[in-house]
Parts: sequence; structure tokens; C-alpha cells
Amino acid sequence: MKKLIIPIFALCLTLSGCAELQQAASQFPQLGALNNADIAMGLREALDKGIDTQVSKLTQTDGFYKNQLVKILLPQELQKVDKTLRDIGLSSLADEGLKMMNRAAEDAVKEATPIFVSAVKNITFTDAKNILLGNDEAATSYLKGQTNSQLYSKFNPVIKSSFSKVGADKVWSNIITQYNKVPLVTKVNPDLTDYVTNKALEGVFKMIAVEEKEIRNNVNARTSDLLRRVFAQQDNKG
Repeated sequence: MKKLIIPIFALCLTLSGCAELQQAASQFPQLGALNNADIAMGLREALDKGIDTQVSKLTQTDGFYKNQLVKILLPQELQKVDKTLRDIGLSSLADEGLKMMNRAAEDAVKEATPIFVSAVKNITFTDAKNILLGNDEAATSYLKGQTNSQLYSKFNPVIKSSFSKVGADKVWSNIITQYNKVPLVTKVNPDLTDYVTNKALEGVFKMIAVEEKEIRNNVNARTSDLLRRVFAQQDNKG
């Protein structure tokens, strides 16, 4: 018995005391105790936090228009319209046209939350582990893959209706009419509904990605015990 006690005592001293050894060892079962269900719950919480914290902001007035990360600008082929209007003293008209596009996106995003909630609930255990150990936008990419086409179908008619409701159709008709009066320009007649729909979708997923990156890279953003435990596994994946 003495032969066993002495080596154990020496080992304890080497590791600065058995108490510290026990404290260190006690941390490992917490990670090991996490199963796929825990991981899935943690990812759902992280995505819910992103939706609640970031996507909800986009539904507010100026949620797109005053957010430089997602503000919708004219498509490349219409940049010349904007520049020409400003060159001839119609900056206020150009600004109003941009604002109307962003207002339509703000209206459309209100349709997103129920679709997101359903998709988040359906994260499988198998998906969960792959997402957790993926890149900084793995959860956002998963959510995009599950919801993008459904969101487009919801957003598109809302944006079309919003254009009409807030008068954007008339504003753009006036903008294009004014532009087409400029000598020597190539006449344009754009339908912006599809363009704004896709830009609104880009904006939604960009803001969810912002929150996901924050949770993955900033331990202080993990505001619950579950988030801290789940994303600790991601921290240790290397």
C-alpha cells in the first residue's frame, strides 16, 4: 500500500496539489456531458438571438436605409441614373427613390420571423455538430439554405405591394421619366422588385451572420450558460 501512496503523493505535488488537479479535472466532464441535443439547443438559441437582436432592427424605420452594412443602393446598371439626376440638381428625387427601395425591404422583413422560427426548430442533431464546428457563418449558411427560397416567395409580393403603398412606383416612374428626358442617354425602364427582394434577403442574412460571429468570437456575447457551454466546444476544436 505504501508503495502506491508515495507515487500518488508525488504526482499531486508535481501538479501543484491534488485540490487543483481535482478542480481542473472537474471541468472536463461538463464538456463531455454535452450531447447532440444540447448542441442543437445551443445553436437554436444562438440563431434565435441573432434573429431577435439583429433582424428585428431591420423591420424598423430606417432599419435598412441608415444601416451601411445593408443599405440598398441602385443596381449597377442604374448607377448612371442616380449620378445624372444629381448632376442636374435632382438629388432630392434620387434620395427619395433610394429611401423608397429601403422602406419596401423594411416592410418585407416583417414576414421573415415565422419562417426563421420554423427553420431553427428543425435543426437536426447531425446538423448541429457540423454547424458548431464549422466556420464563423456556418449557422447562418444553414439557415439560408433552409429558408432562402421560402423567404423570397414571401418578400417579393410584399415589396411589390410596398412599392405601391408608399408611392415608390410613382417615384421611380418620375425618376425614370426625368432621366429619359436627358439628351443622348440610353432609355431605361427597370423593374426593381426582384432586385430589392434579393438585396433584402442579403441584408437579413448579413445581420444574422454579424450576431453569429459575435457569439463565436466573443465569450461575453454568450449570454446564457447553454451558449457558454456549447460554444466552449467550438473554442477547443483546434
